[in-house]
Amino acid sequence: MAEGILKSLDPMLNVYSAGTSPAAGVHPLAIKVMNEIGVDISSKQPKSVEKFLDKSFDYVITVCDNAKETCPVFIGKVLHRLHIGFDDPSEVIGNNDEKLAAFRRTREEIREKFTEFCHTEVNKAGSKRPTSEIRNS
Repeated sequence: MAEGILKSLDPMLNVYSAGTSPAAGVHPLAIKVMNEIGVDISSKQPKSVEKFLDKSFDYVITVCDNAKETCPVFIGKVLHRLHIGFDDPSEVIGNNDEKLAAFRRTREEIREKFTEFCHTEVNKAGSKRPTSEIRNS
């Protein structure tokens, strides 16, 4: 969800999403709640962070606490490491309405915090367009 939101906020950003333990596919409720705000993530495929360890990034942002703690070391150049944490809505136990509410809540938190990130960090970079990676567990 974070990748989709960042790209919707600034289509000029190069955003890559990867996880320390990627799922087999994007969670159907993530697809549903992102479609509600006009962002289609249905064609995305979870990837392992291992694929990106030798790449250079302006920002590496962890979004789940587990990813922050289990993050492997990047050997590529990383200018800024940030942690902008969110609860993992896929871990919510309850009926479908409760799970859907958790995905919506997390989506809105992601949108709020990454809008702030774009206004403070990305706009501060000026004409130098950052490349970001969003990592989750």
